[in-house]
Amino acid sequence: MIVHKFGGTSVGDARRFANVADIVIENHQQANGTVVVVSAMSGVTNQLIAGARAAAEGRDTVYREIKAGLLARHLEAVEALLNHSPERLDVGGLVEDRLHELERLYRSIAVLGELTARGRDVVASFGEQLSVNILAAVLRERGVRAQAVSATELLVTDDNFGTAAPLMDQTRARLQQRVRPLVERGVIPVITGYIGATEQGVTTTLGRGGSDFSAALVGAGLDADAVWIWSDVDGILTADPNVVPQARTLAELSYVEAANLAYFGADVLHPKTIRPVVASGIPLRILNSFNPTHPGTWIVETTNPGRELLPAIISTAGLSLIAIGSQDDSWTLDMATRALQRLSEAAVDVLMFSQSFSEHSLNLVVREQDQAHCSKILGREFENDGPSPTCNLGTKEQVATISVVGVPGWNDTGIIPHAFAALGKHGTRVIAVTQAATEHSVSFCIPEEQMADTVRYLHRELGLEGQDE
Repeated sequence: MIVHKFGGTSVGDARRFANVADIVIENHQQANGTVVVVSAMSGVTNQLIAGARAAAEGRDTVYREIKAGLLARHLEAVEALLNHSPERLDVGGLVEDRLHELERLYRSIAVLGELTARGRDVVASFGEQLSVNILAAVLRERGVRAQAVSATELLVTDDNFGTAAPLMDQTRARLQQRVRPLVERGVIPVITGYIGATEQGVTTTLGRGGSDFSAALVGAGLDADAVWIWSDVDGILTADPNVVPQARTLAELSYVEAANLAYFGADVLHPKTIRPVVASGIPLRILNSFNPTHPGTWIVETTNPGRELLPAIISTAGLSLIAIGSQDDSWTLDMATRALQRLSEAAVDVLMFSQSFSEHSLNLVVREQDQAHCSKILGREFENDGPSPTCNLGTKEQVATISVVGVPGWNDTGIIPHAFAALGKHGTRVIAVTQAATEHSVSFCIPEEQMADTVRYLHRELGLEGQDE
């Protein structure tokens, strides 16, 4: 049995949905059982949450426009994929019903004037619920037995909304009871990624990028032979191929190596994905839905001792550096703790932070789309502190992060001296640095406009140029 997970870019429009259906059908014919886990269409989850935030702030026009845009986008896909199918009316009606329900939820949030963590998870779950029904209908239209299944019926979690943790025993029991019989009858279950539910049935989410995690949980719970993660690149590479066209695919990684890359921000793999498959010894495979014949990257328990060892460069753009602090020496570690706690409660991802007592400030790196929301949260937290200490809050600049992740045995001196030397030689302005205790990885915060040139220069200086075999 193979569990296939498709990310948002793989189902970004009607053409991509059709391509995913082709991939699923081709592999289903060669496998002893197929399960599919699907994300929301690209960008949809961010739009859903933006609508909820707008509702909480009383910006009715904004959330209504978001809902209308989502409705038009999904119905356009349904019309293109199922225009001559009896499935069209059913799936189109489902899309309309679900998005009308979303607007009612937005109105409730507007009345309350507050977006709770529990409410945010319910809002964020809508995208996957639409995707699975569209893909399942496309598969049925092509003569394949398929059934949309909500993970709220399968993945049992705690009630830590926003980053819920799975309860594996209960999850495994439900998967064996509800999904395995479908597979044994030759039906392809098409399961929502990213979401689950508490034992009481309250919807939860597994955190940003949690569809990968969902697929691993499903694979472990069903004792699958492998979990295949389909993205928009040829596996895990030495750098972002959109920045470095010569980037090379890492053909094989150990669980530990892949987890390190994921924790440093490799977009093709969610950090938590490794845990369930390690316990079960299930191999992971990272593949490109835009280039399905490429072998991709295998992630296994024991790697080939003769494989080539290569470091990787993980880069992330579209970030903002936000500084909060005081003009005098009244800034304290407790205030930094409060800031990080409030952002965590609001499910704002802080990708990097640095605390400088000499500057009496905390520097936070967040995604650009979270910048305004982050500033509002911090402003509310410290507005009642009174005239002393005096907190200053502002956006310093648009930034990017670059992480260089090495492997033991790459060379005699390790990756970190090479990375620092390369950035110094290139003249890159380093704003902040974090270094892992293992001495095999380091992360830099730099101006966004310098990111692409710096990544390309690092790639050359580390000797990573070359072509795949």
